[in-house]
Amino acid sequence: MSISTVPKPKARVVRCGLIQMSNPINDESRPVAEIQEAMLQKHLPLIAQAGERGVQILCLQEIFNGPYFCPSQDRRWYDAAEPVPGPTVERLQPIAKKYGMAMIVPVYERALAGVYYNTAAVLDHDGSYLGKYRKTHIPHTSGFWEKYFFKPGNMGYPVFKLSSGVVVGVYICYDRHFPEGARALGLRGAEIVFNPSATVAGLSQYLWKLEQPAHAVANGYFMGCINRVGTEAPWNIGTFYGTSYFVDPRGNFLSVGSEDKDELIVADLDLSMIEEVRRVWQFYRDRRPDAYGDLTAELP
Repeated sequence: MSISTVPKPKARVVRCGLIQMSNPINDESRPVAEIQEAMLQKHLPLIAQAGERGVQILCLQEIFNGPYFCPSQDRRWYDAAEPVPGPTVERLQPIAKKYGMAMIVPVYERALAGVYYNTAAVLDHDGSYLGKYRKTHIPHTSGFWEKYFFKPGNMGYPVFKLSSGVVVGVYICYDRHFPEGARALGLRGAEIVFNPSATVAGLSQYLWKLEQPAHAVANGYFMGCINRVGTEAPWNIGTFYGTSYFVDPRGNFLSVGSEDKDELIVADLDLSMIEEVRRVWQFYRDRRPDAYGDLTAELP
């Protein structure tokens, strides 16, 4: 059989969704629990819309049920943390089951007293809890005091095989600046990597459509990238610019959200493209792990 007649891999189309959302209560005089509940309630109609549109895998934004409180160093926000799995995951499990929709649910995790993580839970199509990913790379810079709130993740780079057979991975916000973990997810078999984020204009916007398409191309998988929208008082560190999107293994943008609207972004991902692309770009075959010792050494 000539190269030109080799059949393409059979199509495996998966409908995926992302929700970008602004925070409805930006008032520090209100209780943390009230602010969280308002944000969760605001999400519910779009989560239902995703289910009604046949979304098979849905990802929510970073710490979806509240504001991005890390510009502060206010201990009151420790009250936003909860076990994973815990109350928020348990509220969403029946919804996932109702629509047969797997979900990535990013929340603030309380592992034990005084130990907190930036975490994403993964639910299967029947609502069952498959596991979680804890954000690995934690920034600590002006406006982003994350090390005050989060311990660096300690679970490596797990992937989750859904009952549909799709393998998903999660990378959270600042993680996206590090190609090492993105490669690890691919080596573990991820076909779609979701990156829920919270980032503002003027800081990272020029990187937003650069780094993650590069991860998708370098690793031959799809990515779903979410950023919230709006401004959040009292911190006012800038405008969250949305522009959530799906990108394929060739770096093509499949569906892109607005910069300023609460919305559901949907795309149909043909996972057979992964095999097709990797037959051309043999990045996994041509890796040289024997030459990468410096990547795990304490340099400089």
